[in-house]
Amino acid sequence: QVQLVESGGGLVQPGGSLRLSCSVSGTAFSLFGMAWYRQAPGKQRELVIGLTDGGWQNYGDFVEGRFAISGDNDENTMYLQMNSLKPEDTAVYYCHRRIGAKDYWGQGTQVTVSS
Repeated sequence: QVQLVESGGGLVQPGGSLRLSCSVSGTAFSLFGMAWYRQAPGKQRELVIGLTDGGWQNYGDFVEGRFAISGDNDENTMYLQMNSLKPEDTAVYYCHRRIGAKDYWGQGTQVTVSS
C-alpha cells in the first residue's frame, strides 16, 4: 500500500532553515500531484507548496519565496526546503499525494520555530 513518511522536523531559531523529507513507498514516485501541508494548533490544515498533475506549482501566500519543493526519483523522496523561518511557521507538516480520487497523508513532522 502507499505510505508516506515525513522526517526532518525539529526546533529551529527564527531566521533559520530546515529541510523536511517525505519518503514514498508503494507507488511510483513523482513530484506531480504531491504537496506539503501544515497544521498549527487550533487552525485548519493549509497548503504550503505543491505541484499539480500538470506541473503547476501552488503555494500558500505565507511562503513569500522562502520555501521550495524538490524531489529525488532515485530515493523516492520529496523535500521541503524552508528558509527564513518565522515563529508563525510553527506547525505539524504533512506530505500529501493524490492518486486518482484517493488522498494519502503521512503522519506529520513537528516544526517549532522559537528562540
